[in-house]
Amino acid sequence: MNLAEFVTKFEEIKAMGWVKSMRRGNTGIGYTLEELLGISENNISAPDLGNIELKAHRINSTSMITLFTFNRKAWKMNPLEAIKKYGTPDGNGRLGMYFTMSRTPNGVGLFLHDENDAISIRHISGEIITEWQLDALAEQFIKKLPALIFVSAFSEKHGESEWFNFDRAQIFQGTSAAIIGGQFLAGNVFFELWLDEEKDIVNFLVQENKLSLLFKNIKDV
Repeated sequence: MNLAEFVTKFEEIKAMGWVKSMRRGNTGIGYTLEELLGISENNISAPDLGNIELKAHRINSTSMITLFTFNRKAWKMNPLEAIKKYGTPDGNGRLGMYFTMSRTPNGVGLFLHDENDAISIRHISGEIITEWQLDALAEQFIKKLPALIFVSAFSEKHGESEWFNFDRAQIFQGTSAAIIGGQFLAGNVFFELWLDEEKDIVNFLVQENKLSLLFKNIKDV
């Protein structure tokens, strides 16, 4: 499906009014929209509409959206050493670092810090665990999301069922190191750390209702 075809189909979906969610839970809105559009569900990193990613959200929701995963050349401390020093046990007693990082120190003293055009995960002792240059984050952002169609819908619960009224579609494009840095300082950007002996994952997160603030160009489609 290309952009012109999406616009035509989305107008038809808007005209339908309230539609029942085709799946329970948080993923119901995205799944329902893709089904109505005739797009096969996928969990791969490739964009949904040619070079355009598609995301749907409930109006007024403050849930977190994962935009991309990025940990290239970020570690300033050996990951296994970091686990031993700052990890917490999971349900099986295995040490790992499973944290959503913000500027406020967490229970083990780790927090996000900005300095000299970079964002880092640090300990309150001053020890640096990982560090990302803002320019590199902006480059990765544009690579993963050259353009994004952001669909907004009203949501209502009727008994155990959720219903959506798809209301608006916007296309977001472009960002910069300055924008990302500014939204980090505003408290709208987070990093989700998943690190153990098998995984080494850092997700770049933003609140749904703040997503538009990360882009240079926004227009209705």
